[in-house]
Amino acid sequence: MGSMLPETPLPGGGEDAWIEVIRKMDEVYADLVRSQDALEQQNVRLEEAHLFINSVLQSMTDVLIVCDPERRIQQVNRALETLTGSREADLVGRQIESLFEEKSRGPFNALSHTGRPAACTLSDCEMALVSSDGSHALLSMNCAERRDHRGKLAGFVMIGRPVGELRRAYEKLDEAHKQLTATQQQLVVSEKMAALGRLVAGVAHELNNPISFVFGNMHVLKRYASALTRFFSSPLVAAREDEFAELKRELKIDRVIRDMPELIEGSLEGAERVSDIVKDLLRFSSTQEEQPEVFDVIKLVRTAADWVIKGERHKPQLVIEAPERLDIEGRKGHLHQIVVNLVQNAADVLAGQADGRITISVERSGTLAILTVSDNGTGIPEDKIDKIFEPFFTTKPIGQGTGLGLYVSYSMAQKNGGDLSAANRPDGGAAFTLRIPYNEHARRQS
Repeated sequence: MGSMLPETPLPGGGEDAWIEVIRKMDEVYADLVRSQDALEQQNVRLEEAHLFINSVLQSMTDVLIVCDPERRIQQVNRALETLTGSREADLVGRQIESLFEEKSRGPFNALSHTGRPAACTLSDCEMALVSSDGSHALLSMNCAERRDHRGKLAGFVMIGRPVGELRRAYEKLDEAHKQLTATQQQLVVSEKMAALGRLVAGVAHELNNPISFVFGNMHVLKRYASALTRFFSSPLVAAREDEFAELKRELKIDRVIRDMPELIEGSLEGAERVSDIVKDLLRFSSTQEEQPEVFDVIKLVRTAADWVIKGERHKPQLVIEAPERLDIEGRKGHLHQIVVNLVQNAADVLAGQADGRITISVERSGTLAILTVSDNGTGIPEDKIDKIFEPFFTTKPIGQGTGLGLYVSYSMAQKNGGDLSAANRPDGGAAFTLRIPYNEHARRQS
């Protein structure tokens, strides 16, 4: 350091002043070195960031176009180069609308340096991109503004996705939705068939009674018809009155005439019961969409509950608390299945319980018909009560339940404009409550 000092001392400062100047110069130089190192590090990070962003942009399958406020292209990605068959260097500086078919250029008129793009002008807007060989690629274009650090409009960023890809995605989604709908319908049918299998014994018993007395009455009517035929074909009809009266007493014509209306009425009643049972069975198992109709929900409840109880080995006590008649409008088959499912669940819970009791109450409240099926069983575990309407959820042992009964019932209740809920009773057991609206026409009939 001493060799750098001049031989003649500085006036008023001397050698100490020179030393101070050199120290300051060393500090400035050190600051410059540190600044240069920091700048180089920033340049490295900036270059890495640039490479990263560029790699992301080039990897995009969607088309990317960056332009200035005058709609001149500043940057594009590889996807656009591939579609147009032109390099980025050949595209930079061109007007963006020149890339598209003339009749597709209208939306670009809303883009200018004076303000924002028109609302939704380039929001999923289908535009035809022209490639170097003259072919067209249909794109779904979206646009967003790009602003500088002062908030001034610096240009626009446009993203385009080939419409063919979107359509393929929509087609796959639509196909998946159709398959899901079909699967749900199959599950509903499967649950119907499972419930139908459990009810076969009850239905057979229900059919045997009316059929048996129909056949019995028909045999009696056959004998009576033979007697009447003999009587009216006898030549004694035209004979003396005393002989006619004797034959009438012998063939018991008076009793035949007296019993005939009752026998015929019984036969008709039996046939009607058979017809009703078959209709309910067909309605229950049908996969066709059922139309709403006005019907007596009390009669439906009694029929559905009897079906279930007659098929049970250990029959619980059944109590129905309801008015004589209550007409509502809805899908009769849906309501029938809901009642069957609820009563069947209650019967399953009470299996083997000596004092098992199922209570079905029906009442009218405002514009709603409220049907409650309750039992005196073990109730629903509190940690599972909010899951019982989920598909495939069941508390029954494996092989004894599909987990679809309550799910299907809940869906059918909603389809009829109603609601199905569950709760535990304060004195034990569970209660399921179905609320179904009924219209003015049905209300007047009831």
